[in-house]
Amino acid sequence: MATGLGSGLAPFMPGTFGTVVGIPLYLVFSSLSRPLWLLSVLAFSFLAWYVADEAEKLYGRKDAQCIVIDEIAGLQWTLFLVAPTWPHIVAGFVLFRLFDITKPFPARLFQDRLPGGCGVVADDLAAGVYGNIVLQLLIYFFRL
Repeated sequence: MATGLGSGLAPFMPGTFGTVVGIPLYLVFSSLSRPLWLLSVLAFSFLAWYVADEAEKLYGRKDAQCIVIDEIAGLQWTLFLVAPTWPHIVAGFVLFRLFDITKPFPARLFQDRLPGGCGVVADDLAAGVYGNIVLQLLIYFFRL
């Protein structure tokens, strides 16, 4: 689970490959009612926290590159309450990766200061929220 069905073992850009694995999960979640969608994304985020924590122990290092369940969880927040169209998915994917890579405040602090799986996942959830805000604005103002 931590490696996103093995996508985190890619020899280059494992986070990007891991994010791709989050797209089918988003398509499943987006078919649910809004309350159930929210509960599912929250539950998956907590699962990611637990799995990332256990994976760090297994791999013996903080936020190993092969752990990508955090990217899968973060993408869920970027695409939360966004209609499942390809332009939305592509824009959300790009925005999430941009915010995940640049880690604007306070995302980097979350990664650096929170212990274990919480630190692994929290920065990606912050990137996901940033991505969702920008994506919602693009959809509203530019009819994306």
